[in-house]
Amino acid sequence: MEKNNVRIGVIFAGISYLIWGLFPIYWKHLQGVGADEILANRIFWSFIFMCILLTITRKWTLFFQTLRSFKYQKKQAIMLFIASVLVSCNWFIYIWAVNANKIIETSLGYYINPLVSVLLGIFVMKEKLSKIQYVSVLLAAIGVCIITFAHGAFPWIAISLAMTFGLYGLAKKLIKVDSDVGLTLETMFITPFALLYIGYLFAKGNHAFLAVSTSLDFLLIISGVLTAVPLLFFAKGAQRIPLSMLGFIQYLTPTLTLILGVFVYHEPFTTAHLLAFIFIWSALTIYSLSRTKLFSSAEKKEEAKGIA
Repeated sequence: MEKNNVRIGVIFAGISYLIWGLFPIYWKHLQGVGADEILANRIFWSFIFMCILLTITRKWTLFFQTLRSFKYQKKQAIMLFIASVLVSCNWFIYIWAVNANKIIETSLGYYINPLVSVLLGIFVMKEKLSKIQYVSVLLAAIGVCIITFAHGAFPWIAISLAMTFGLYGLAKKLIKVDSDVGLTLETMFITPFALLYIGYLFAKGNHAFLAVSTSLDFLLIISGVLTAVPLLFFAKGAQRIPLSMLGFIQYLTPTLTLILGVFVYHEPFTTAHLLAFIFIWSALTIYSLSRTKLFSSAEKKEEAKGIA
């Protein structure tokens, strides 16, 4: 039964990372639309989809209870708003980068994201790392430096994606709210700004939605579904499988993105890119193996306690 549960968890997590990894194909189909309009539509339709989901799962009571609790837990409300801003920034950078032919740099960002989360854990959560984990962070930093010096430009897309998603993860860690309700609130907080911007585009006559084609309108509308579904699948997967296993599966996303960037969209992949990625892959291997070892040790201790 336990093995079957883990297998189901791997399927859920795998599907979520697979969808995220193939996202560039979807955004490329919206290449004629500005990243700002895509983002505004993504936020709005994500909110609509989450409202439908809350209706199906009968969580509106919990939603309003959470909303009322913000009267006494203002920090939770502030953290949710910060989370919504961070994830919106992350979405915008990613959409813009894909359609600006920077897919390889986005994959770099999501490869180094776990290591950025490590640094946030050290400096914000006061977590302690082993020496081997410090080595992994150093190797990743060398990889970033290679890209910077070889191309004469700081890889700001990769770092911005890693930082915004890392900070988003940190904010989510500090928020004690049901995942469905939390995502609904995040999109709700930012939806008024999205609607104002959509209204501004319509007033200027500078909009693609409802002006180009039915197929384009459909692609913009389903952005809400494509945003929420992998997040929900991820939540279900994370509940069923060990953290160490989840850590390995997460690299499916940047790997697929890298493959798309190099072999499908033929972005330039230089020797410097290869060298930088080798350092980062080495860093991730060391870090993931150290996490697996720590998890196994903790699991054995728990089993020993149970026997005792």
